[in-house]
Amino acid sequence: MPVRHPSLPPGLIALALGAFGIGLTEFVIMGLLPEVADDFAVTEPVAGWLISGYALSVAVGGVALTAAVTRLPRKPVLLGLLVLFIIGNLLCAVAGDYAVMMAGRIVAALCHGAFFGIGAVVAAGLVAPARRAGAIAMMFAGLTIANVLGVPFGTFLGQHLGWRSTFWAITGIGVVALIGLALLVPGRGAVDGAGPAGGLRGELRAFTHSQVWLSLVITVLGFGGMFGAFTYIAYTLTEVSGFAAGTVPWLLVLFGVGLFAGNLLGGRAADVSLSRTLVTVLAALTVVLVGFALTATSPALTVVSLVLMGGFGFATVPPLQMRIMRYAQEAPTLASGANIAAFNLGNALGAWVGGVTIAAGLGYTAPIWAGAALTLVGLGVLLGALRLARRTPATAEADRTPAPV
Repeated sequence: MPVRHPSLPPGLIALALGAFGIGLTEFVIMGLLPEVADDFAVTEPVAGWLISGYALSVAVGGVALTAAVTRLPRKPVLLGLLVLFIIGNLLCAVAGDYAVMMAGRIVAALCHGAFFGIGAVVAAGLVAPARRAGAIAMMFAGLTIANVLGVPFGTFLGQHLGWRSTFWAITGIGVVALIGLALLVPGRGAVDGAGPAGGLRGELRAFTHSQVWLSLVITVLGFGGMFGAFTYIAYTLTEVSGFAAGTVPWLLVLFGVGLFAGNLLGGRAADVSLSRTLVTVLAALTVVLVGFALTATSPALTVVSLVLMGGFGFATVPPLQMRIMRYAQEAPTLASGANIAAFNLGNALGAWVGGVTIAAGLGYTAPIWAGAALTLVGLGVLLGALRLARRTPATAEADRTPAPV
């Protein structure tokens, strides 16, 4: 049986702390992309591969590492993943050229998918069934706080003391997160258990369900749209909206506020109605991205768009994660990790599409248009998946049943 807590379990705080460190290393590079590109003498699209390469590595690690550790207790696995994260960021801090920097990003990224995938299962196991989406949102709150506080501060630090100082700081945060996980996450019981009795074979059975695969596609497209618009946001803000480079960290604070609010509200809404929440936020995100692309030359409207893009973009995360865990039924660990991989595959897709539009000379609003198109397609896939689910009684029942852990 899952561990029940009437109040906020300390383990959720530890998971959020780990998510904070990992979220910081994923997103802070966006605010530092111009400085990194200049230091390594590479073009903007090439520098963008530090983002896309990270995302692709998350996609690989989220499936491969999760599959490799299915039979192992979850707490030692989470601690080992954070050690890998620390090593990767240390490599970035001392990188002497672009190749070493990319290697460090890949090493750090390998732990990302497995950490969030396994961590989501652990977070859901710490609370009652009716609060599981909210618990997942609490863990991902660390990711959003990284955007509200960590990314702007990291960007500010990198602009004034050199971008390497930011990665030294992230390495230190990783050490603190490692200690927090060791002290606060339960080390015994169902929460720290491994996968189903069938091990990897049991976990793979979840992928015989068509709704699991549809959930992965929705995640890639829906979240990839927001990320594609955000990848080159520093260039959009300075070259289109007319903001000075020094204001970018503070604008990212506003974006992060939207992320934080959207994540928590999305989790609460998903506990009430999972499908309705997903349809609403994906539709709203599409509208926001179109509006952003049309009004990016207005500084005031750009600020509004940033907050809304962050809010609706991250409101998708808890329900998307919860959806696949429900349809994976008794073997959610590998499916959960695969969905984290799908998030980052969407990141890579969005960043790649955005880079292609910039390289084609379409301007710095083109990635936002491309992001809107990806999100709209994701919404279409979701509506098709919901229609298919209504035709299958067992699938419809899974949609109403809290996800088992």
